[in-house]
Amino acid sequence: MLTELVCITCGRRVAPGDHQTCVACGSEGILDARYDYDGARAALTRDALGLRPRTIWRYEELLPVPPGAARPPLHTGWTPIVEAPRLAAALGIRRAWLKDEGRNPTASLKDRASAIGVAKALEFGYRAIACASTGNAASSLAAMAASMGLPAFIFVPERAPEPKIAQLLVFGATVFRVGGTYEQAFDLCRDACARFHWYNRNSGTNPFLVEGKKTAGLEIAEQCTADPSFDGAMPDWVAVSVGDGCTIGGIAKGLHEFKRIGLAGAVPRMLGVQAAGAGPIVEAFNARAGLVPCAPSTLADSIAVGSPRNWRRALAWVRATKGAMVAVPDADILDSLRDAARLGGVFGEPAGVACLAGLRAAVAAGTISRGATALAVITGNGLKDVRSAMDAAGQPHDIRPDIEAVAAVVGG
Repeated sequence: MLTELVCITCGRRVAPGDHQTCVACGSEGILDARYDYDGARAALTRDALGLRPRTIWRYEELLPVPPGAARPPLHTGWTPIVEAPRLAAALGIRRAWLKDEGRNPTASLKDRASAIGVAKALEFGYRAIACASTGNAASSLAAMAASMGLPAFIFVPERAPEPKIAQLLVFGATVFRVGGTYEQAFDLCRDACARFHWYNRNSGTNPFLVEGKKTAGLEIAEQCTADPSFDGAMPDWVAVSVGDGCTIGGIAKGLHEFKRIGLAGAVPRMLGVQAAGAGPIVEAFNARAGLVPCAPSTLADSIAVGSPRNWRRALAWVRATKGAMVAVPDADILDSLRDAARLGGVFGEPAGVACLAGLRAAVAAGTISRGATALAVITGNGLKDVRSAMDAAGQPHDIRPDIEAVAAVVGG
């Protein structure tokens, strides 16, 4: 059960309610949800979990949605973890796993957050919901809102890929393609929510959305500790691509809470990975200083965030787990897109596989040892950005309908 919200900047505590940020700190005052952990420990036993549906709602004692509240019916969560021994060899580590978040309803991890967002909008009595997004959060919100008959208004920057725009329109959302950056779309969405009384789903400031992302961490902990192939323990490292900072912060929180309720031992170290052209959180981590915004420039649109709102949460959890952060160039991200598919059998979009490029870089730098084990969270499916996939994969062979034309390509 949700008990309070705590500002991660000043520590101010408020009762659960329709809050976005701390009243004392303003937009810098990101709120964190806290729960009755003793109650959760008593309810969330291994036996109890074994009887629950394999969706994000199996962890309802650690979610901010009251029992019996309206919830989107789309099957969200419990995505598979697959071992990838050939990928591990290529990365230079002992064992590697991929958690394929592309198996969610709109093919990204963001479905977890949007399910919570729609449930909270309905709980608070809103008649519409909105968000700003480079694509995945928007797609997930459009689908979740449609499943509950809640109008959705979406603000995307003009560089958002067409496949993601298509999802929004198909689900019936009202789409505003903003002639500007993600940051400008974010600010415009916030202003529109205030003026038209729409619920603001933006996970950079909404304290409840990160709780949906947290379920990926809860799942990793449960799946790993229950799977004999993990020897009852979690991987040494969990690698996550980083944009606004919400996803890595949420996953780390979920891993920590699973330990807190007595169902896991040590929490893995977190590896946060940004694109070199959009790496302000990495810069802040390395400098041990405040955030300096940048003008993002990367093909990984889902993490192309120059002014991340949740950077403090990301840094806090990376440091709490004695983790690390690294920035990687676009060329390495495209290499990892191929590696994830050809060596691991998982097709991820650029932002989803950037964490693999980060793993390779961290191993090369000696940050991660060659005897380590690591799990990479592939946050979105590769069909989200077909153009980048084609850039990574190459072109087909155009031939005549003739066997000799085939032989000319393959030999023999």
